[in-house]
Amino acid sequence: MKTGRKATGGKYKKAKKRKLRERVGHIRYVNLGKEKRKSLKTRGGDKKVVLLSSNKVNLFDPSTKKTQKVEIKSVLETPSNRFLARRNIITKGTIIETEKGKAKVTNRPSQEGTINAILIK
Repeated sequence: MKTGRKATGGKYKKAKKRKLRERVGHIRYVNLGKEKRKSLKTRGGDKKVVLLSSNKVNLFDPSTKKTQKVEIKSVLETPSNRFLARRNIITKGTIIETEKGKAKVTNRPSQEGTINAILIK
């Protein structure tokens, strides 16, 4: 909807307010740091666990076909937004430095409560 006034000087009137279900959700960024989670109540009385910060990752190694929990050293690159990498924020597609080497995050940590990644060469 346009803001301000019409060319004639008249006001724009809002047709209706937004319903609760139409509102945009709160954006939660996952920071690199001590592990911290939050439990939320969702529609229908269900619960959702969101990750706020973490320093561990479930790392999948394609050569050995094994998954292990390793520590994250730093955030190297975020293809979607380079400013997120500077702030050590982890999103899907982020390249991170781990004890085993470089890895790419394969899930949405802010939605799922864990960080999953695959080792890259």
